[in-house]
Amino acid sequence: MKMTSLLPQNLSVVIRPVQYRDLDGIERLTHESFSALTPQGESDGAKQVQWLRRWYGLLKCLSWFPNPLRYRLCAYVLETGRTLLGMVQVSPFNRTRSTWRVDRVLLERGNDRLSIGSQLLRHCFESILEARTWILEVNVNDADALALYRRNGFQRLAEITYWELKPELLSSLALAEPDLPNLLPVSNADAQLLYQLDTASMPPLVRQVFDRQTCDFKTGLFEGLTDAFKQWLNKSEVVSGYVFEPSRKAAIGYFQITVDRKGNSPHVATLTVHPAYTWLYPELLSQLARIAQDFPKQALRIASADYLPEGEEYLERIGASRTEHTLIMSRSVWHKVRESKFVSLEGIQLPEVLQGLQPARKPIPGGMSWTQQGKPSVPDRIVKNNTVKDSVAFSYNHGSVEASNDFESDADQEQLRG
Repeated sequence: MKMTSLLPQNLSVVIRPVQYRDLDGIERLTHESFSALTPQGESDGAKQVQWLRRWYGLLKCLSWFPNPLRYRLCAYVLETGRTLLGMVQVSPFNRTRSTWRVDRVLLERGNDRLSIGSQLLRHCFESILEARTWILEVNVNDADALALYRRNGFQRLAEITYWELKPELLSSLALAEPDLPNLLPVSNADAQLLYQLDTASMPPLVRQVFDRQTCDFKTGLFEGLTDAFKQWLNKSEVVSGYVFEPSRKAAIGYFQITVDRKGNSPHVATLTVHPAYTWLYPELLSQLARIAQDFPKQALRIASADYLPEGEEYLERIGASRTEHTLIMSRSVWHKVRESKFVSLEGIQLPEVLQGLQPARKPIPGGMSWTQQGKPSVPDRIVKNNTVKDSVAFSYNHGSVEASNDFESDADQEQLRG
């Protein structure tokens, strides 16, 4: 596919799916991308390239038939000649695939990065027709990436803050006994409860963009086997649970923690609390700290959203350190319609537009004649009596009223009798 709308006309640009021969170029782009501005971003990018080299063949085979991992290698590269100028990787955000996520954008330095990135993004927008909404996450200090995404219609949706709890802080939190009498393990039977909790914990706009359904909180057989294999390979373990409120028959809190059994990387946790039960933050964090105590000492990383300020206030109060501040941005497929200007009708010449509706010649009079009431009309010619009575239909308010010759004859008979 050749696109030359944003780059010079003499430069042949091709956008195609990623191939194995592109891995060397992708590794080079990783060190020049937006994410390489931070040490953590550069480290994560190098790990992703190593992971892609290791599992490229399997992921390519899985992309040929429907399965939960079909879109793990949905990536496109932009090249001119044999030189890679950029890459974009996307994936579905929910099970219904109505919302898609831009996982990463890699662009070469020295070229028109905005034009190259825009071509890659627009190729995804035009190729993946089932996506109604696009989302992404970008660091608030990454000015180049923000300029690229805003140029392509992305707008702010929410702010995410990443926190890190040191091992000493986890040890102090683990001393408190959490008051969670209705803490239950998570299974597919609880998907509806978790969906209701997720819906209640976010504002309507975020909920509409994420578009999660009950199926997003269930784990299929293939997905379960894949997660088990991933945990065995990475020497990790996932522990999850939710707090059930019997009076309301609803879930009011949920947590999931991924712990590293080797102690080589920090533990990662996810926390969701109902806005009406913010007192659960200390209890659930104590529960997470007690779980982490059974594994090698490592820091705990957790994220909080700006639409749940109580959680951020508690993390700051207990001494958690901020590690990164990101922005979630979204783009709807209808954003161009909303941004279009209103077209005025004042400059339109209606006679020219409606010229085809004007009569081409003088109309011919009809056969009906209108006379004053009480005066008989004299026909121009004699009409023989017929058993079939003529009738004329008049429309009124989407209905019809038929006037028959019988009414005229009945009126004449009444005058004769009078």
